[in-house]
Amino acid sequence: MRHGKKVNHLGRKAPHRKAMMANMASSLILHKRINTTLAKAKALRVFVEPLITKSKEDTTHSRRTVFAYLKDKNAVSELFRDVSAKVADRPGGYTRIIKLGNRLGDNAEMALIELVDYNENLRKDSKLKSEKKTRRAGKKKPAAPVAQASSAEEVVATSTDAPEVEAKAEDTSNDSNNSEEQSTEEEKAE
Repeated sequence: MRHGKKVNHLGRKAPHRKAMMANMASSLILHKRINTTLAKAKALRVFVEPLITKSKEDTTHSRRTVFAYLKDKNAVSELFRDVSAKVADRPGGYTRIIKLGNRLGDNAEMALIELVDYNENLRKDSKLKSEKKTRRAGKKKPAAPVAQASSAEEVVATSTDAPEVEAKAEDTSNDSNNSEEQSTEEEKAE
């Protein structure tokens, strides 16, 4: 039973677990997404999100605190330079975990953990959705006469009412549709 045990030990002693979390957090910050097991991804989320929150305030004290956890100068500078600028207006929830299925070797549950603001595919979709304008149904414009009509029919159309020309145009389009249907039926019969 796990009464009151809030930390997933991940089958490692404390120093090994801390080093692994520091390495995974540095990789996540530098590469913006990593593949790992689901249990490690959940543990990494708890480890890295407070560090991202601390990076919003760029002071010497916060840099030293984050460096004490990460132990990687490049990751700390990337975090305070780029990542903190992207997440400045986000109140939390900086990472996303996507389940990928099970690993072939040992059937472990795999997951992709990524920084939310760096997934360009999802950001493009959300921009398209926000920019999309609503289309309203309006009055339909009358169809133009068919271009295949002869000059005699055009003279008749100018001297008579327009509905007759539209009726002729519909008849010719129906004839072409009927011939297409007949050809597809013949192909099916063969």
